[in-house]
Amino acid sequence: MSDIKLLNKNRIKRQKRIRAKIVGNSARPRLTVFRSNAHIVLQVIDDTLGKTLIEVSDLGKDSKIKGTKTERAVEVAKILLAGLKKQKIVALVFDRSYYKYHGRIKAVAETLREGGIKL
Repeated sequence: MSDIKLLNKNRIKRQKRIRAKIVGNSARPRLTVFRSNAHIVLQVIDDTLGKTLIEVSDLGKDSKIKGTKTERAVEVAKILLAGLKKQKIVALVFDRSYYKYHGRIKAVAETLREGGIKL
């Protein structure tokens, strides 16, 4: 098996293991993080309704977010924080998918905690 296939196989196993323990509801929706090499996307999902409540990213032509990837992730988290305050959401279930808890993922979580969101 090639290295890339093995990496993807292990990622899928890790993702299933993590998501088996996490369920978001209307009181504590699930915050899902997608990170590519260049961008980051944050989604707040209510699993009982199967509905995305808020989606924020640094993608798009009208995005004015500049800086390093970690700085952009922090700015996206601040935009998400404003949307959460508007919808009066104070607690989330953090779904890091198959990503390790460091770098941009950790920066997003710490920014939300500093903003008063319980993860």
